[in-house]
Amino acid sequence: MKLVVLDGFTLNPGDLSWEPLEALADCTIYDRTAESEILERARSAEILFTNKVPLRADTLASLPGLRYIGVLATGYDIVDVESAAQRNIVVTNVPEYGTYSVAQMVFALLLELTNKVGIHDEAVRQGAWSKSQDWCFWKAPTVELMGKVMGIVGYGRIGKVVGQIALALGMQVIVTSRRRPEALPPEVRWEPLGDLLAEADVVSLHCPLQPSTRGMINAERISRMKPSAFLVNTARGALIVEEDLANALGSGKLAGAAVDVLTAEPPSSTNPLIAAPNCIITPHIAWATKEARARLLGAAAANLRAWLNGSRQNAVN
Repeated sequence: MKLVVLDGFTLNPGDLSWEPLEALADCTIYDRTAESEILERARSAEILFTNKVPLRADTLASLPGLRYIGVLATGYDIVDVESAAQRNIVVTNVPEYGTYSVAQMVFALLLELTNKVGIHDEAVRQGAWSKSQDWCFWKAPTVELMGKVMGIVGYGRIGKVVGQIALALGMQVIVTSRRRPEALPPEVRWEPLGDLLAEADVVSLHCPLQPSTRGMINAERISRMKPSAFLVNTARGALIVEEDLANALGSGKLAGAAVDVLTAEPPSSTNPLIAAPNCIITPHIAWATKEARARLLGAAAANLRAWLNGSRQNAVN
């Protein structure tokens, strides 16, 4: 069977092997595919893998031989799954591969906000310590997390691991989610979103992007937060109204923010968060440890293998 990977570079820039897929089908792998190139490259494929290349209804209608789409990610809104179902095209995703990598990134971002590692390293390399009259110095106040309140918005797999790490650091943990869990660990409390925002010293976002969550962190909700609070987003950029967050940071209504995701990726140079004070931005890398990417590739191959053997695994339609 003919298999085409439309945009494999972000998953495997060269440090992994495509062998798990190559063992299952005749593979052609492209680093990147423009929308104008999809039909030409996918025309003879029975199996397509995509990460961010969109497969909409009109595209699927032009690919009558297509039988399987594997999404190389957890989110699958890049594919018109209803249209695929109507054409008997199975669509699969990989729901769990980067839980610990993303949770780790949450605290990498948070600790940069609280401990200012980057600016102190830079100051030392520029000679400030060598010139110091004292045995230590600091460029900005640092913050201890012990005893602070971690508010987790979205208490799924990643949110739960973030909570465990926060507890290990001596933080209090409160959570909110679409549905209140029937059972929580004894040291974790559930709160409605408004109460969580008001109480938390750190708010970490871990909910999916849906119509009900798009723009959920806006000027009104930021106004409920403590001026000393930090906001961390490793989920989806569009959960935040970026201009509202930039305004809050600029006016001192929020102490700091760290985001690994933005509404548009790559962002425009005019994105308001790029120039916002006390805002750390990383280029959507929380998922991208080599270990997590290897799990993702292996899980995608396992999904395909199951389908080839007549069953469905992680099918979303």
